[in-house]
Amino acid sequence: MDLDAKVAFLSQPRNYCHPVCPSGVEVIQTHMSWVFMTDREVYKLKKPVRFSFLDFSTLEARHRDSLEEVRLNRRLAPDVYLGVQALRQNRAGQLQLDVDGEPVEWLVRMRRLPAGRMLDHAIRAGTVEDDDVHRITRVLADFYRRAAPVPMRFADYRQRLRRDIEINRRELLTGDAHLPRARIEALTDAQFGFLDQAAELLEARCRERRIIEAHGDLRPEHVCLTPTPVFIDCLEFNRAFRLLDPADELAFLAMECEYAGAAFIGPLLFATYDDITGDTPPASLIAFHKSCRATLRARLAFAHLQDHGDSEHPRWIEKTRGYLDLAEQYSRCL
Repeated sequence: MDLDAKVAFLSQPRNYCHPVCPSGVEVIQTHMSWVFMTDREVYKLKKPVRFSFLDFSTLEARHRDSLEEVRLNRRLAPDVYLGVQALRQNRAGQLQLDVDGEPVEWLVRMRRLPAGRMLDHAIRAGTVEDDDVHRITRVLADFYRRAAPVPMRFADYRQRLRRDIEINRRELLTGDAHLPRARIEALTDAQFGFLDQAAELLEARCRERRIIEAHGDLRPEHVCLTPTPVFIDCLEFNRAFRLLDPADELAFLAMECEYAGAAFIGPLLFATYDDITGDTPPASLIAFHKSCRATLRARLAFAHLQDHGDSEHPRWIEKTRGYLDLAEQYSRCL
């Protein structure tokens, strides 16, 4: 049963075990998944892909990762992740949900959150208030304080940061996207320079046992402003990517909020985090993480060109350049 047949089946409202409103199923394609959104629930189907950082090429691997996605996301969204559901093929060769038969795919099943309460939507609507940021930070600070520190040698931590910069630099320089080569080189040179100049600062973060198993992909579209905020879509497929300094993760969210047009969120986020935890990451460290994260997002935006047709290319090129502009702005603070 090929991927196109599974996508076609899950795109049809009549194939679900619960009533679906007449507006149908909203279908979204990401770099690694297909997402099917009914009015009440969301189903995620992982693509059978393999990259250097993940392997979804087998049904067993996708099942294992789906279970891990549910487990990890229940840390910050306990009532959202409903479980893993099989997509099966019956004896007649037809696809069905919730029946006997041979599993041909595994789906992560979620409760659908109200779109209007997502942080990215609230930013666009201009409705984010200081109290929203305080509530977000309180939940995250409590999560970070409860997380067990992950022992990491400074040499390993520094090497990982250096490797990430090298990958971003290489991919952006080799991409045929008419990107400003000299600016990319200057940007990543500044990031490399910070690793050398701020070695004592970075080593202190390791020595203070700041590295934890975090969310890993903390963006506005993954934050829901319910009375107790919830955070979805953590980076489940590679544990190494979740081993972060909270300063890094919060810098990522602050950067994405600024990219979306809400620069006021970042300073308030860190001030509240400081008040709650007593941890005050230096401004230069925050700028470094923001710069590296914006460069990473530029690289990922460029990678999306492979998933979309020519009509979408201008959009992703614009995003690539927009993130690079932001990364360059942060690099001036290093």
